[in-house]
Amino acid sequence: MATINTYLGFMGNTEKAFNFYRSVFDVDFVGGIRRFGDMPNNELMSEADKQKVMHVGLQIGPGNLLMGTDALESMGQSLIFGNNFHISISPESKEEAIKLFNGLSSGGTVTSPLKDTFWGAYFGAFTDKFGVQWMVNYLQKVD
Repeated sequence: MATINTYLGFMGNTEKAFNFYRSVFDVDFVGGIRRFGDMPNNELMSEADKQKVMHVGLQIGPGNLLMGTDALESMGQSLIFGNNFHISISPESKEEAIKLFNGLSSGGTVTSPLKDTFWGAYFGAFTDKFGVQWMVNYLQKVD
């Protein structure tokens, strides 16, 4: 069965927020901090945007992740109270990812179709018909 985690969006202060959360929960970052500069084909991105946080996560208790990212205005992203979080689903298989993505996005708006990503996941994002933002992230097993 899939797990569900909280994914928070910030306007440039993700690292500061997650350093605070890390100190409160007394845990380390899962996999470190990934920056937008780590993305392939980032030549047109400003040096400031390259330093922003693309992904960071904290393991808080068994099976629970608090994750975060910076929204980049240069990529057309903006945040207002209420759109700064996603429910992130981590399915156990690609088939489950497709089923959950198609079911939950029905009648909603797909913002990122399901596809293979450079970080090794099968990923997609959407806003459901009730205005809730979701991400489906199946981390493919490497043998």
